[in-house]
Parts: sequence; structure tokens; C-alpha cells
Amino acid sequence: MKSNNKVLLAFIAVVGIVILAFIFFYLYGTSVYDGAVERKTNLDKSWANVQAVYQRRADLVPNLVATVQGAADNEKEILTEVTKARAGMANATTPAELQQQGDIINRNIAVVFEKYPEIRSTENFQKLQDELAGTENRISTERIRYNESVQAYNSYIKGFWRKKALGLVSDGDEEFTEAKGFEAEAGSDKAPEVKFN
Repeated sequence: MKSNNKVLLAFIAVVGIVILAFIFFYLYGTSVYDGAVERKTNLDKSWANVQAVYQRRADLVPNLVATVQGAADNEKEILTEVTKARAGMANATTPAELQQQGDIINRNIAVVFEKYPEIRSTENFQKLQDELAGTENRISTERIRYNESVQAYNSYIKGFWRKKALGLVSDGDEEFTEAKGFEAEAGSDKAPEVKFN
């Protein structure tokens, strides 16, 4: 009888250990699942940030280019008028014509400085270049952050025990598959050639 009690106690102990192990692994699995969900959410957020800076570029660049182009066209018109007035003064043959052309130039110069006190297209183009470089830097930064999120997520879900735990607790609604990092377009590894027409 004592022998049967020992076997029964041993059986109960083994069953208890198995149940405790299962409970422990299930709790571990839920923790792993929560960690995977958090990393997946961060991954999605990182990609959304990449999309946000793409949209910023799409919204900003055409407006900046139009603004700089408008200012440059305005300056071109002003300089053309001043140049025409000076050319007329150079072609004057009498002192009266010279005085008349001088008056025209003075009026044009006064109008020029009333309309646009400084010639600033070079400065505007520099600001445009700086903004374009800053925008591309933002995009690069967000792409790098996205790739870091991909790496953190993939290494988390691919661990042996974590993969088993996710298989145990995942209800099939959430599938944790390996994510792909940002990949450059074919040929973008070669530096672009800059040409001015």
C-alpha cells in the first residue's frame, strides 16, 4: 500500500510539474506575444514616419521651387528694365536726351527699390538647396530608424523559444512574419551625375 502511495505521489508530482511548466511557458508566451505586438507597432510607426517625411517633401518642395522661381522672375524683370534704361542713356546723343534718360533711370531705380529692395535670388536658391538637403536628411534618418525597427522586430520574433511561445499563444489573427527593411532602388548605389543645362 505504501508503494502505491509513493507511485501516486510521484505521479501527482510529475503531473504538477508538467502543469506548472505549461503555466509558466504560457505566461512566458503571453509576455513574448505582448513584446512582439509592441515591436510590430513600433515597426508600423517607423514606416508611417517614413511616409510622413515623403509627404512633407511632396508638399514642400513644389511650393519652395515656385516661390524661388517667382522671386527670380521678378528680379529678372527689374534688372531687365534697369539695363534697358541704362542702354538708352548710353545711346543718347544730346545733353537733353542724356538728361531725359537719366530721369527715366532714376524713376526706374526708385521703382526697383520700392518693389524689391534687394536682389536676393542667389540667397533664395541657397535656402532652397538647404531645405532640399534637410528634407533628404530627414528621409534618410527615418529610413534608418525604420531599418532599426525591422532589425529589432525580426530578431525578437525569430528567437527559438520566442517563436515557440508565439505559436502557442497566437490566436491566428496576428501573424508575426519577418519584415523587410527599406531597400534602395536598383542602380541607386551609383552616384548621380550633376549636369546644368
